[in-house]
Amino acid sequence: MATLLYRLARFSFRRRLLVTAVWGAVLIVFGLGAVTLSGQMTNNVTIPGTESQQAIDHLQERFPQASVGGATARVAIAAPAGQKLTDPANKAVVEQLVTTLKTAPKARMVTDPFQAGTVSPDGRVALAQVSYAVQASDLTDADRQGVTAPADIARHAGLTVEFGGDAIQGVPAVGGTEGIGVIIAAIVLTVTFGSLIAASLPLLTALIGVGVGLAGIMTVSGFTELNSNTPILALMLGLAVGIDYALFIVSRYRHELGEGNEPEEAAARSVGTAGSAVVFAGLTVIIALVGLTVVGIPFLGQMGIAAAATVAVAVLIALTLLPAILGFAGRKVLGKRAKKSAKITNGERWARFVARHRIPVLLAGVAGLLIVAIPALSMQLGLPNDATAAPDSTQRKAYDLVTEGFGPGVNGPLVVVISDATTQNTAEAADRISRLDDVAAVTRPQFNEQHDTAMFTVIPKSGPGSAQTEKLVGDIRAHADGTQLAVTGQTALQIDVSAKLADAMLPYLTLIVGLAFLLLMLVFRSVIVPLKATLGFLGSVAATFGAVVAVFQWGWLNDLLGVESTAPIMSLLPILLIGVLFGLAMDYQVFLVTRMREEHVHGADARQAMVSGFRHGSRVVVAAALIMVSVFAGFVLADTTLIQSIGFALAFGVAVDAFVVRMTIVPAVMSLLGAKAWWLPKWLDRVLPNVDVEGEKLTKRLDEKELETV
Repeated sequence: MATLLYRLARFSFRRRLLVTAVWGAVLIVFGLGAVTLSGQMTNNVTIPGTESQQAIDHLQERFPQASVGGATARVAIAAPAGQKLTDPANKAVVEQLVTTLKTAPKARMVTDPFQAGTVSPDGRVALAQVSYAVQASDLTDADRQGVTAPADIARHAGLTVEFGGDAIQGVPAVGGTEGIGVIIAAIVLTVTFGSLIAASLPLLTALIGVGVGLAGIMTVSGFTELNSNTPILALMLGLAVGIDYALFIVSRYRHELGEGNEPEEAAARSVGTAGSAVVFAGLTVIIALVGLTVVGIPFLGQMGIAAAATVAVAVLIALTLLPAILGFAGRKVLGKRAKKSAKITNGERWARFVARHRIPVLLAGVAGLLIVAIPALSMQLGLPNDATAAPDSTQRKAYDLVTEGFGPGVNGPLVVVISDATTQNTAEAADRISRLDDVAAVTRPQFNEQHDTAMFTVIPKSGPGSAQTEKLVGDIRAHADGTQLAVTGQTALQIDVSAKLADAMLPYLTLIVGLAFLLLMLVFRSVIVPLKATLGFLGSVAATFGAVVAVFQWGWLNDLLGVESTAPIMSLLPILLIGVLFGLAMDYQVFLVTRMREEHVHGADARQAMVSGFRHGSRVVVAAALIMVSVFAGFVLADTTLIQSIGFALAFGVAVDAFVVRMTIVPAVMSLLGAKAWWLPKWLDRVLPNVDVEGEKLTKRLDEKELETV
């Protein structure tokens, strides 16, 4: 591995104009594809095969006029204090509003609250609904404006009009908040290297990699439906790993220059050694992301593949474009600080302190993780709805108006579908369901033209995100009594998706941990080091879950972080966090411990190898962690709760894993175990191929001048 990368880097350095031109052409081609071929992305979160989705598919085939599965806009209308909507003047305004809504683009049906009986008992609140035959992802901003604009007339007349439902939600866009992370990354790089040129290289290559990755995703969106969060996740990871991978290689390049090597040789040696760690660090991230495809959740798998492709691009750029750019920069990457060498660095001081006090440090680190993880015991999972929207948003105001006028259950109606319907069994089913706990009302059944499929609506007493409503869905399904009955609707869909995600978490965790364990065993040629790395990751995940619950579910530090509402944790966050954080955590494990192994392989005893490896790697790992935390933290300022929670979870998880696990617990355990940390059964040592990540074979061949003419 190291020898192959050495040769690749020398080629890229010598043919730097060609390599740079090739990557420039790739960026242009994908950019043109993004501009000309990109398609509309979707907010839909569905999983084929769930009962709720099967019921929607059945209705679309047998009962298309019901428009179930299409987008909906819920229009909440309220009269001023002391008035009623049934007053003649207010009623005329509402009827005019409903008439105008019927002309909205792509609207299939609009319910009149006076005809449908959706006026609150006190006459102050009414609920109209606009139904579409198309999904929310097929609606444009102009279509949404066609629904919301008519409300201005009613508002001028003194009425309150607010909108909810998936038809109102636009596709989340990437704002400028991620730029904050890039700025902080630039500052950290400048401080770390003491050179603007050296600091600019990781930023430049990372931005090129992100540009290629995002342009590729946008191009693919023209051929297949992608979730709207797909490019955002790719942007997060592409920026973070792209900067980090280049940072490690540039740092090693400066070290090799300081050892007296010529720029070409320094670039080749850097990619041959640090580049090997980049390859395996990237592979762990890619394995974790691609593993999302095996959990049976299509949109999550798409997000994983897109992000993995962006990470792969970052690795390729670090191995080819970066040494080419180093060919242009030469020795200019050396700052003034690089010419001064401190006898003992802060990293070495910390490593020696940990080695002397390894047991207290180890216990303190583990205890800290366990304490922070405590809130995770009360984690509640769910998907976003209007109740979790920002308090000042029209969706949240509409939800509150409907709750005030009709009760919370009207915000989350359940649709019961009977696919072997007769008049008798449908009536019996509706009667059974009406007697269940937490049922506020059951509407009159509707039949399709063939009279073989029926549907009716069940209004729960509790809100759509409550445990009572989730239990009610299960109770309805349990009371089918031989009837082909299914429960669907947005609330049931969210419950089914959350359950599917929760069920997939343990198998997914087992898969990626198992595969990564094998990969790390191959890299480190040890059983103990991969085991320790995996246990440390589990501690980081538990602590991160605890912090996420404390902030997004309990409301701690909400004002400071700009989180506008508390709600159950997004059900896709845990499984997504496990995959992404595992890959990133293994990055630091690989970068830090491979340098320790390199020192050990080259003759240092186990304790000295730990201290020496930590001295060489700690400064760069600290900088890399600060950069990653900064990039992810920038997304906490996003508009949507999902992006905020992902950004916070990744920022917190990286900080905990880098500073508590990798830079505190890992050196404590390595010092405690000594040479035993590198134990590998002899039979396994013979079976495992030697990938030479630490560059032992490369160094030997270079010493023997075997590669001099390459």
